[in-house]
Amino acid sequence: MESRKDKIQYYLDIAKAVSERGTCLRRKFGSVIVKNDRIVSTGYVGAPRGRKNCCDIGTCFRMEHNIPSGTRYEACRSCHSEMNAIISASKEEMEGAVLYLCGVENDGSITPNADCCSMCKRLIINAGIRYVIIATPDEEGYKMTDVESWIVNDDSLNLHDSY
Repeated sequence: MESRKDKIQYYLDIAKAVSERGTCLRRKFGSVIVKNDRIVSTGYVGAPRGRKNCCDIGTCFRMEHNIPSGTRYEACRSCHSEMNAIISASKEEMEGAVLYLCGVENDGSITPNADCCSMCKRLIINAGIRYVIIATPDEEGYKMTDVESWIVNDDSLNLHDSY
């Protein structure tokens, strides 16, 4: 008899499906916010409403200028999947919820070492989301972060070291 998929993998699979709507030329990310075993909202990477997406104009400024992943997000046309999921839900729906995140490379593989950027971490903290679960390509299949750890270990205190 086939074993039943656990809920974490179930929601990560939904986040992966959501990522397919992404418009980024580098990689696609999808997010699903879940509270009390109910999907509250979803989000994928894409330009703000009404603006052209990178996939529509056929170019990516960050790719053209070899801007490394994880840097210079202000040069990107898009909103991250976490941002889009958060703006689609109410504060009450997000308080204590779990955000599932899945990144997919252009070859279809799960993005290794995926994480939320510092801007998305701030939004997740303020939204009241309790846990973030990110798909990984390893045997475990995911990593879980208690958002409280982002508050305690404030990475924004070290931002000046990178300038």
